[in-house]
Amino acid sequence: MSKTSASAKTSVKPRGKAKPLTISARGPAPAVKPRRGTQADLAAGGTASAVVRAKTLRLIPEFEVGLGLLKNILHKPVNKMVNEAVGEYIERRTAEVETDLRGVLEKLKAYKRADPKFAAARAQFVEAEGRHGAVDPVEGVVFDVEPPQRKAGKSRMGPSQAMVREVLKS
Repeated sequence: MSKTSASAKTSVKPRGKAKPLTISARGPAPAVKPRRGTQADLAAGGTASAVVRAKTLRLIPEFEVGLGLLKNILHKPVNKMVNEAVGEYIERRTAEVETDLRGVLEKLKAYKRADPKFAAARAQFVEAEGRHGAVDPVEGVVFDVEPPQRKAGKSRMGPSQAMVREVLKS
C-alpha cells in the first residue's frame, strides 16, 4: 500500500464529546446590557430602549390578511410595515395632542388675563356666603364646651413613654 491510499482511508474523529461550533450573525454578546431609556431620556427626545424587544400583538383577522397581501406586493417584512405604521400613528397622535394642549393653555392664559386676581371668583364666594347667612349647612354647629380635665394621679402614658420622659427630665 502506498502512503496516499493509507491516508485516504484514515478519518479524523474527535475524541470525547465535541461541542458544536456556533457562530452568531450578530457578533459577540455585549458585556453589559444597554441601559433602558428613562422618562427624562424620553422627554429629551431619546429612544425608550436601545434593544429591540419582541412583542405579542393580537391583530384582527382582516388586518392580518391585509398585512399578508402588502407583504407580497411590497416585498417588505410584516415587522417593518408594522413598525412604520406605529411610527406614523405616534407622530400623528402626538401632533393632535400637542394642538389640543396648546388650545387648553391658550384658554387658561385668556382666563388668567381676564381675571388676574380672581376678583370675580371672590365676589361669587362673598355673595354665596351672604345669601346663606346664619343657616349655612356647610358651616356646622359651634359648641362652647370645656374640654374634659385629666385626673392628676393617672397618666395616659405607657411604660416606655414614661421612661423616655424621665430620661428627658434629668
